[in-house]
Amino acid sequence: MLILTRKVGESITIGKDIKIKIVSIDQNQVKLGFDAPLDVVIFRDELITKVKNQNIEASSSFHKLSPDEIKIIKK
Repeated sequence: MLILTRKVGESITIGKDIKIKIVSIDQNQVKLGFDAPLDVVIFRDELITKVKNQNIEASSSFHKLSPDEIKIIKK
């Protein structure tokens, strides 16, 4: 992991076309601004974890269904 120190208003560039700017720092919260092409997807890690957990839960629930219930869902 690369660790950099930045001040408010300073930026970091990743590759040719992704820029991360430090917008503000308030107590223990840092606000970041992202300038990236529209095809670059940016997610917060906690949302990715939540979706993964929901998918695992939904998948395990699906396997608890009877074969008849699965046929109904697939229609």
